[in-house]
Amino acid sequence: MAAGNKPAQNTTPEIALNDELVRQYLQENGDFLQRNPDMLDHLHISHASGSAVSLVEKQVGILRERNIEMRHRLKALTANARDNDQIYERTRKLVLSLLEADNVDALYTAFMDAMSKDFKVDYASMILFGEAAHEGACRVEDAAAAEREIGALLKSNKPVCGVLRKEELAYLFPEAGAVGSAALMPLANGEELGLIAVGSADANRYAGNMGTLFLTHIADVIVRLLPGLR
Repeated sequence: MAAGNKPAQNTTPEIALNDELVRQYLQENGDFLQRNPDMLDHLHISHASGSAVSLVEKQVGILRERNIEMRHRLKALTANARDNDQIYERTRKLVLSLLEADNVDALYTAFMDAMSKDFKVDYASMILFGEAAHEGACRVEDAAAAEREIGALLKSNKPVCGVLRKEELAYLFPEAGAVGSAALMPLANGEELGLIAVGSADANRYAGNMGTLFLTHIADVIVRLLPGLR
């Protein structure tokens, strides 16, 4: 063969396959296994037991785990919906009882009875601010004294939840003994009218991140009723 007639050489550089290139190819060709179903029998994944399982078996296992997780989520959502329905019904019953009250003591009794019998709270309190000489069922305290004892809980006029100081708990629930946590909602409509509170011996029962929609709703109803009952 003449020196001037050498065969043409392939100048395309060889690319060595690696995991990243295979991964990229499969990402760009998502139907690869669909077009090559026989490959499923050749792909195996190590199992925790040390044996190997096919890709199909692995996918079935993943789907089974996801199915179990979804069932757990659905069960939790169903339980939450059921709890919310019960809270709504109890709240509706309480609001109707509050609307039927024709004086402050009847309002107080309706609230306390509902907390004890329907909502099953460990401790409950309704405190109104005014002349301490009031001799009815509802507890009435001087606003200035309340400010000294629990002023930090009242200053924002917003619900407060969590583990409170021993002195604050003793003020809210004098007969309760060792209270672990509490939720409090001030009663205010431009002026401080008082507060409602619930407590539990469980320190985690009323956590700082819990929802307070129920307590806020009841407080709003009481605030609107109080002026007409005094």
